[in-house]
Amino acid sequence: MTPIRIAIVGVGKIARDQHVPSIAASADFDLVATASRHGSVDGVPSYPDIEALLEKVEHFDAVALCMPPGPRHAAALTALRAGKHVLLEKPPGATLSELDDLVALAAGQRVSLFATWHSRFAAGVAQAKQWLASRNIRSVRVDWKEDVRKWHPGQAWIWEPGGFGVFDPGINALSIVTEILPMPIHLTAATLQFPENRTQPIAAELTFADAAGERATATFDWRQTGPQTWDIRASTDDGDLLLQSGGARLTIDGKMVVDGRDEEYAGIYRRFAGLIAARESDVDPRPLRHVADAFMVGRHAFVEPFED
Repeated sequence: MTPIRIAIVGVGKIARDQHVPSIAASADFDLVATASRHGSVDGVPSYPDIEALLEKVEHFDAVALCMPPGPRHAAALTALRAGKHVLLEKPPGATLSELDDLVALAAGQRVSLFATWHSRFAAGVAQAKQWLASRNIRSVRVDWKEDVRKWHPGQAWIWEPGGFGVFDPGINALSIVTEILPMPIHLTAATLQFPENRTQPIAAELTFADAAGERATATFDWRQTGPQTWDIRASTDDGDLLLQSGGARLTIDGKMVVDGRDEEYAGIYRRFAGLIAARESDVDPRPLRHVADAFMVGRHAFVEPFED
């Protein structure tokens, strides 16, 4: 089978760390070009923007959009109008409404649109979903705490409007929660902590409920040094489940069930190849909707200034 010819638009940290090696390791894809104002990949033709890419590279099939969420919508429209399959890095856009016309355009063009949530492809997530499906869930607790200086060094855009702040990693937790829970939940309360010198939050406390009442809480914090925490706990009538390391490790009632490696982006590209083969799209807005709700109903608190 001929590999899918793909281009990366936006060659930053996530593209270099995850997309480039995952494409290189995949038999389904061949990286033929990049488009970026500041980055490139050795040995791969590079262009300043998606318009130049489309003008100069005649034969390719798909694009992976890895730039910040603000400009991603315009790039996605351009790619879809050109008949390209489109992979959106998470979050899929700066707003929920941006997704509507992308979904409609992809359907009209008969190409695939994939809004990726890489944490859903962590090793323990699928089995956690299966285990919870038939159980009565009493409570869910999320602790997602990391060091922004380690994971987003010098990325000023992440503190600007549309950059999401602590919800950039926090949305990964929400993508797992919305995947593994058998019932829908909605946000009921939130407190967002904003550094005095930033326009996006550095920490957040969230409370969620379902039809039966309050069911889940989450703490997101970007100020944690030392060991990093990416944990989701679920208490059920039949025992307790714990996802750690961002979903890579699954423990049930203290017994290790899954202890996997980081192969999330390999899973993303397998899924994208399957979508392209079937001419289907996969766009789940639920994690982004929870973030939007937090900004809508959350109480804003101000904390000390933050400097990189």
